Amino acid sequence: MKHQEVVISTPGSVELRPADLPAMGPGQVSVRTLASGISPGTELLAYRGELPRPDPEDAEIDPNASTGEYPMPTGYCSVGIVEEIGAHVDAAWKGRRVFGFLPHATGAVVEPGRLIPLPDRLSAELATFIPNLETAIGLVMDARPMLGERVVVIGQGIVGLLVTRLLARHPLGLLATLDRMPARRARSMASGADLAIDPESLIDRDMLNARMSGEHAGADLVIELSGNPDALNDAIALAGYGGRIVAGSWYGSKPASLDLGGRFHRNRITLISSQVSTIGPDLSARWSKTRRMESVLRLLPELELDSLITHRFGIENVADAFTLLDTRPGDTMQIILTCDEQTNGEP
Repeated sequence: MKHQEVVISTPGSVELRPADLPAMGPGQVSVRTLASGISPGTELLAYRGELPRPDPEDAEIDPNASTGEYPMPTGYCSVGIVEEIGAHVDAAWKGRRVFGFLPHATGAVVEPGRLIPLPDRLSAELATFIPNLETAIGLVMDARPMLGERVVVIGQGIVGLLVTRLLARHPLGLLATLDRMPARRARSMASGADLAIDPESLIDRDMLNARMSGEHAGADLVIELSGNPDALNDAIALAGYGGRIVAGSWYGSKPASLDLGGRFHRNRITLISSQVSTIGPDLSARWSKTRRMESVLRLLPELELDSLITHRFGIENVADAFTLLDTRPGDTMQIILTCDEQTNGEP
């Protein structure tokens, strides 16, 4: 297969284009892609034309951050195998399966320092969860869940479900989730939630409030991951006195209008920002990127994530994959693009 790369040409239009790989330098390797995961958050914003104007600080955190201009490459969950190595590269790299925060394409030429060698026990498909699990771990570390706390997670997309699975391993008093989509609520219960409710159902709302009533009413911790700016006000309404809210969604160009009136102040609610590429300053001295990635690779096989892979498409059918994600978000979770064989649609 000649080298090709996925490009969002204009909002609502994605295509696979022929491209030239750069010549491999003495300190680089050539990687052939096996699988690449579509991010249903960031990439859907780009596909819909809802990315905000680029922030120069984003480029400092992530040199591969999008410029916000079309046509744009897309993707950052690529798994492949090192086929060729430069003269100055350790021979042990050749033949290794690796992960890279690289765009969807049939291959890449990069420095080995940008790649993460994968353990033999980890499949290529599971490795596409690496970025989202790293994000979920960062969110839980920012949230600092405590023994016996009542925790509510708003939004059960990929990151929301991963956060739920991590929190289910904690000895909480209550783990409740909110999502409008029935299929996601079912997955949430299978992921360890004690209660998965429809936020638009008054009966479900009453059920949740009853579970959080008593002397210390309300949630101790709310994590907002729906991608909907209005959900931050739901988080404020759910948080009890002294409660914490972690704002983990990235809303793109959508503005957030917060109700910071009486309840927010009267309940002394703490609003915590979380950022996918960094970790809280008080933890960063000990929790380096390398250490966090070690945790990701250890947890991936333990979390039974195969059930979250809902669709596979050959990379040549990438337009169909994005159309599905855009029009049927309730039916999709992890969508994987494959480069080794013809694949289309269902698992």
